[in-house]
Amino acid sequence: MPESIELRVNRKPITVPSGATVAVAVAMAGSRCRRSVTGELRSPFCGMGICFECRVTVDGKAHRLSCQILCQSGMEVSVDD
Repeated sequence: MPESIELRVNRKPITVPSGATVAVAVAMAGSRCRRSVTGELRSPFCGMGICFECRVTVDGKAHRLSCQILCQSGMEVSVDD
């Protein structure tokens, strides 16, 4: 297993440690996960897939829980902030 993984968050290249979740990559990119219906910036809250605050788009698939997905090399993540 490689020691680090390269992926993109909002088209920005990010390198994370192997085994990191997408939520970690989003945080390392200096971003938040999404905006609420009222426009507030949202971030991971529970870290175990219950609160749905960490939803992002991963490789074109919307509403993925970033706290539950491990980063993979070449992954494309987009957040709506």
